[in-house]
Amino acid sequence: MDVDARELGPGREGSQGQFPLTQNVTVVEGGTAILTCRVDQNDNTSLQWSNPAQQTLYFDDKKALRDNRIELVRASWHELSISVSDVSLSDEGQYTCSLFTMPVKTSKAYLTVLGVPEKPQISGFSSPVMEGDLMQLTCKTSGSKPAADIRWFKNDKEIKDVKYLKEEDANRKTFTVSSTLDFRVDRSDDGVAVICRVDHESLNATPQVAMQVLEIHYTPSVKIIPSTPFPQEGQPLILTCESKGKPLPEPVLWTKDGGELPDPDRMVVSGRELNILFLNKTDNGTYRCEATNTIGQSSAEYVLIVHDPNALAGQTGPDHALIGGIVAVVVFVTLCSIFLLGRYLARHKGTYLTNEAKGAEDAPDADTAIINAEGSQVNAEEKKEYFI
Repeated sequence: MDVDARELGPGREGSQGQFPLTQNVTVVEGGTAILTCRVDQNDNTSLQWSNPAQQTLYFDDKKALRDNRIELVRASWHELSISVSDVSLSDEGQYTCSLFTMPVKTSKAYLTVLGVPEKPQISGFSSPVMEGDLMQLTCKTSGSKPAADIRWFKNDKEIKDVKYLKEEDANRKTFTVSSTLDFRVDRSDDGVAVICRVDHESLNATPQVAMQVLEIHYTPSVKIIPSTPFPQEGQPLILTCESKGKPLPEPVLWTKDGGELPDPDRMVVSGRELNILFLNKTDNGTYRCEATNTIGQSSAEYVLIVHDPNALAGQTGPDHALIGGIVAVVVFVTLCSIFLLGRYLARHKGTYLTNEAKGAEDAPDADTAIINAEGSQVNAEEKKEYFI
């Protein structure tokens, strides 16, 4: 009876001395599988490979099964290696290496064949899609084994909220997987690439992708841009009507205060531009730009106020009133300082009677000096001293 060498414990293997060693193999469908059986110690005992149906493939270096896909890689007393090319799903299964000792020892190697998923396809898109509509896209791929994984991306950002379905194919070996993406579109989705990515271990880290570029139709968006922020009398003015929409809007319509442009000779429409050759006060009013496509119509308004160049220059030039006020304050402060200085000088200037005029020096005592001073004050000579 055959003995599976992988089932022997370490002690048993050591006592036996010789046994075959194999490894499981995984290969992509259509690739080549190498099955290797090694024996560390062998006393010229034969080795054999057999398939899951127990058909002998090679006995030592002799080919036993007529299959051009099966070739000998290496044959010696220590190794028997064979290759199976163009592997199909039907080749999957358990292969056996036998060492013809007494009793025969065997080792099993399981060959796993990966089914490569087909290139994915995206369905459900019909062009064009109107802004605000609900879109449902489905991505499907068949032939994967095991079942492939599908992921969705929009603007390089992964979308997580999706539905996933796995179904077994008719061969009962591979799978068909599909994923459905639902979302409501707006104008920002126009031209965006929605990507369905299929990941599978058979793809060697290079996923398969399918891409759908969205085409969204939407009403125009309109904006008026003036050529200058301060329109002045006598100068030209250009109003540009920027309109975006899909399909592209038709030529824009310009109106003023709800009616036609009043002066066609001075107000020239060229494409999306309204060119007013030279402004005057009568041009004041509300200008309206209207854009239309097959989806709808939109408009924008611009209120024109023509400024007086002189008044505008006065506003933007130096403030003469402010400068005059500053000068007046400086003059007032100067005059006040002069006035205060004059009062100060006047208070320190006066007429004083000296001791000599009062006769104090001739008096023997203070009382006499006072009496003499009072009596002689009328006729005494005044001596003036000035202090500055």
